[in-house]
Amino acid sequence: MRVLVIGSGIAGASAAHQLARRGADVVVVDEDRPGVATAAGAGIVCPWTSRRGDDEYRFAAAAAAYYPDLVAQLAEDGAANTSFEVVGGMIVSADETELDEEYRRVGDRVAGEPAAGRVERLDQAQARELFPALAPGLAAVHVSGGGRVDGRRMRQALLDAAVRRGARIVQGRAALTPRGLRIGDEELAGDRVVVAAGAWTGELLPAVPVAPQRGQISHFELPGTDTARWPVVLPVSSHYLLAFPGSRVVAGATRETGSGFDHRVTAAGQREVLDHALTVAPGLAEATLLETRVGFRPASPDGLPLLGPLEDRPDVLIATGFGHGGLTAAPFAGRLIACLALGEEITVDLEPYRPERFTGR
Repeated sequence: MRVLVIGSGIAGASAAHQLARRGADVVVVDEDRPGVATAAGAGIVCPWTSRRGDDEYRFAAAAAAYYPDLVAQLAEDGAANTSFEVVGGMIVSADETELDEEYRRVGDRVAGEPAAGRVERLDQAQARELFPALAPGLAAVHVSGGGRVDGRRMRQALLDAAVRRGARIVQGRAALTPRGLRIGDEELAGDRVVVAAGAWTGELLPAVPVAPQRGQISHFELPGTDTARWPVVLPVSSHYLLAFPGSRVVAGATRETGSGFDHRVTAAGQREVLDHALTVAPGLAEATLLETRVGFRPASPDGLPLLGPLEDRPDVLIATGFGHGGLTAAPFAGRLIACLALGEEITVDLEPYRPERFTGR
């Protein structure tokens, strides 16, 4: 079976890898655009602390639990440099009552979720021992299973593994045709088409209600500081901090609905990120501001992914709408889409994520 995959972000790359592992003839079509979410995303894999609704949480939790299996598969395929690592995650606050509530909420949520690990209360000194740049006065709820991943490295590992399994990557802008795709003057026929075009899905399928949401995310360097084991830091807000090897700390992020594809770092966006980061971690005040990345999250009207075949084009399968959770959810979504494309059974109920749920069909 020949499957054409539009988009090589984290969802498309994952689908291509899983399809190639299953023996499909895979062609990935990609266009280099500024602002692809995978390249800009922070890379937090810790859904157990989130305040997502049940449908979003169930999917994200299953996706986080899938990561170790994915890393093992990539190692088998000669792509071990995924960057994924379990470092723990902390909800931080100066309000002890708030932390008590979070401890109960997260503890209840992770019951029966082995991937989440242990949930513990940390006092101020314990929290700062794990993340030394943290503000005095902040204690934490710690989830030992929280992880991080560099989206650029994970995407490359998935594509490298897919190519080793026989996939082909073609550069260009794709358009759907009745039998497959057109790229410029070239026609590509396929048995199935996977549309994983992120925030640009609407260009291919105008009826699919996915819009770009701009995120501005800043990267810092703390020269001489070993940040390799610092945990993810999650204040009780939409902002966060996480660290990577090489003295690098990432702070984000804005959530700018209605931004369109305006690929700029704005003064207001930069200020928002810095204000939140320095309030939570004043130890970053002397850090070097290396860069601020801009990415366009593919946002759906209800915040849930759009996954599965189109009712009027069952040969076309959609994988998009991951919003701010793409680096958690999209690798797992790519696996599910690959299974559907090849007629394999899946154990996940995709009814809440049907692409047509907004049209009343």
